[in-house]
Amino acid sequence: MLGFAKKLFGSSNERKVKSLHGRVAKINALEPQMAALSDEALKAKTQEFKDRLEKGATLDDILDEAFAVVREGSKRALGMRHFDVQLIGGMVLHFGGISEMRTGEGKTLVATLPTYLNALAGKGVHVITVNDYLATRDAEWMGQLYNFLGLSYGIIVNGLSQGDRQRAYRADITYGTNNEFGFDYLRDNLVYDVNEMVQRGHHYVIVDEVDSILIDEARTPLIISGPTEDRSELYKTIDLLVKELIKDKTNYDHDEKQKQVILTEEGQERIEEVLISGGHLAEDTAGLYDAANISIVHHVNQALRANVLYTRDKDYIVKGGEVVLIDEFTGRMMTGRRLSEGLHQAIEAKEGADIQPENQTLASVTIQNYFRLYTKLSGMTGTASTEAQEFDDIYKMSVSEIPTNRVIQRIDDDDEVYRTEAEKNRAILVQIADCHVRGQPILVGTVSIEKSEELSKLLDAYEWEVEGKKRKGIPHQVLNARFHEQEAGIVADAGVPGAVTIATNMAGRGTDIQLGGSIDMRLSKWKIEQRGLGIEVTPEAEAEHRAEIEAEIADAKKAALAAGGLFVLGTERHESRRIDNQLRGRTGRQGDPGRSKFFLSCEDDLLRIFAGERLDAIMRTFGVQDGEAITHRWLNAAIAKAQTRVEQRNYEIRKNLLKYDDVVNDQRKAVFEQRQEFMESSDLSEVIHEMRHDVIDDLVGRHVPPKAYAEQWDIEGLHERVQAILGMDLPLKEWASEEGVDDEAFRERITKAADEYAAQREVIITPEQMRQVEKSFLLQMIDLQWREHLMHLDHLRNVIGLRGYGQRDPLNEYKTEAFSLFEKLLGDLRSNTTRWLMTVEIAYAEPEPLHTPENLIPVHLDPLTGENAAVAGAIPEGLSPEQREALPVSSLPEGWERTNRNGACPCGSGKKFKQCHGSLV
Repeated sequence: MLGFAKKLFGSSNERKVKSLHGRVAKINALEPQMAALSDEALKAKTQEFKDRLEKGATLDDILDEAFAVVREGSKRALGMRHFDVQLIGGMVLHFGGISEMRTGEGKTLVATLPTYLNALAGKGVHVITVNDYLATRDAEWMGQLYNFLGLSYGIIVNGLSQGDRQRAYRADITYGTNNEFGFDYLRDNLVYDVNEMVQRGHHYVIVDEVDSILIDEARTPLIISGPTEDRSELYKTIDLLVKELIKDKTNYDHDEKQKQVILTEEGQERIEEVLISGGHLAEDTAGLYDAANISIVHHVNQALRANVLYTRDKDYIVKGGEVVLIDEFTGRMMTGRRLSEGLHQAIEAKEGADIQPENQTLASVTIQNYFRLYTKLSGMTGTASTEAQEFDDIYKMSVSEIPTNRVIQRIDDDDEVYRTEAEKNRAILVQIADCHVRGQPILVGTVSIEKSEELSKLLDAYEWEVEGKKRKGIPHQVLNARFHEQEAGIVADAGVPGAVTIATNMAGRGTDIQLGGSIDMRLSKWKIEQRGLGIEVTPEAEAEHRAEIEAEIADAKKAALAAGGLFVLGTERHESRRIDNQLRGRTGRQGDPGRSKFFLSCEDDLLRIFAGERLDAIMRTFGVQDGEAITHRWLNAAIAKAQTRVEQRNYEIRKNLLKYDDVVNDQRKAVFEQRQEFMESSDLSEVIHEMRHDVIDDLVGRHVPPKAYAEQWDIEGLHERVQAILGMDLPLKEWASEEGVDDEAFRERITKAADEYAAQREVIITPEQMRQVEKSFLLQMIDLQWREHLMHLDHLRNVIGLRGYGQRDPLNEYKTEAFSLFEKLLGDLRSNTTRWLMTVEIAYAEPEPLHTPENLIPVHLDPLTGENAAVAGAIPEGLSPEQREALPVSSLPEGWERTNRNGACPCGSGKKFKQCHGSLV
């Protein structure tokens, strides 16, 4: 019945797309009118639209005209005219949805339509891409159109100065990567001056490759961290012990499905013996899992994960003595990102690389909660429908499949499954040789750097025969994270007849493989060669050579098309169907013919983990011979089902991660918004005044409870706390002996004395300087307390799952505990700020400007293993000696907090630590 209704009325997607055809017709009707305008008149339309918006018109009201203007501007500035299906894709983006468009359908050009329209509001539009190269390419390419129409654009890439970032964010349109935008948001909440902030709000964003950013990368929260103490020798020592331990597999259990590894009882006993004999465990303890040995156990577990779960040339590479992580979905290097909680250091110890210090979280936010800051969120990709449910649940975005401009002619063959990897590789080599001989370009997709290099070696050693002549080796190109700098050039040549290109999942994401080759890339290479020879390239010479290249590429394209178009060969199935679909999507662009096929074996990770033994048994039962493959659509369905299970598990991980972060998100918003209010204010005396009174109310309420008898009062405790926090020696015992004195009297007298004392200090320092000190101390204390709060939440998150053994919901327990911790944070903030301002001796010197911490490193958390990835941080520099002396112990030079309280203060004053800087604790 449902099938009949779908045939009769069309799917929901078809109905949605069909409903937009009316607006497409209106835009098309405006084309002659726009074509008749001069360049100046077309550009003037931008100001006309802005004026109409100011008078009350909405963006929807001017959509038809704005899209018509962009289409005409694109024809003149870029030489490209938007297809009707691209107009539909642009409307879906404007309405806050996801446009699923096939490879080669021109998503980059589609984005210009809603980008221009929403930029007219003057609040800034952000366009997010997956890497710096694409951000720069798209911005400079489409920027010609924006400039032609009178709008400005900026680019956010790694390494920009603060001033450049501010200018880029103040442009009408800003391009960049999700990490750069997310970390700028976090850094903005670490600065001490509102003028140092770079972002100006979150109005409208278009996320290119939305599935990669909002799904794949959403598993890893963005974290900014600062370095802690150096423990390089400990990592090296533990690594050697663990390497010896894992030689015997009975010492640990490895769960490949869950990507977890733990010590067995035998392993625990063995490592405990070795640690005790080496003197690494604390003395007089009950054993390995005694509370005093928690740190050692943590390092052992991280070393175990580094040696068992993380594989060189698959999860990371070693480049220039540095361990660089590899993105499992794209195969790209994640330069600058580091695993935290000691895991990256454990991998460095494993590989013998220089060990960098660990890091401490300063600020964090999940990808999901960062992008949910935007008033309107939209995205585009070639593969989103498989994750439509998650997009709707998490981001409230619906996925619309946009029809292709031309009918897809690609042929997707059934998978071929072999018993062993060796048999599969032989079949792959035969297929590659066949394509190469026939002049059909072939793209071979692998799941890791290691696999791509193994296949490259097999191709070099392959002996084959053509036209009766024996040959050895098949010429090919390898594209993986080792050669990412050459990506554009390799992808540009991947469509040349007979070309063989081996690539990891990074293969041309965001770039198209054009049959025959890329005109622009060949022209660029020629110009570089000419300059290298000292020959000046004139416009006439360039035009002449371009014509020659165009003719050559046209002939090459005919040859590639005659051979069947681009052949995409997958050497293994990925855990995610989207990654496989992206690989297939490399071929068959804009109606070109093409073919795709996956070659699998029972030894591949996906099949081995989920169905390897059963599948191997079936193949033996049916008598499948060596070198033979089984192929059937039922087999394809079974593999797709296995992938669906993995995708569902990953979705649950991301959803679970978000549930916990949502608990913190409200706290994060409250703290960040309050911090910004304080930063924008020039006078916080009223806030400080209220904090002081709240602290006094709390002190009196604890030590002199209302309606309590005098014998129950803790006058000595109150005296001690008043002296420590308010810096005053008040005659509290005398007050307590007076007739009729109650808690309210104590509160009033202490409050009055504190206000008078604060006023005296202000006279000495001067009101103007006191306002600066109050603001500086309050902002620093917020940062210190929030940092400590995040650390407590990290620890809580790591152990809260154990509450499940007591039949209690870990999430509800986490909510309760996190709320209690937040209340403590607010109380400590009031108490510590009051203590600083009332007790610290301030010697005023001309203050140097406070700057945002530098050298912050991106961090991500992998919920599959519970580790973070990517980190950094720094305490503000440029403080005078007086300002440093005024800082709390936790912000003073590393190691001061471990000074013996009766020992000499490290500042050189000659006093005991507890009588000098230690008195601040």
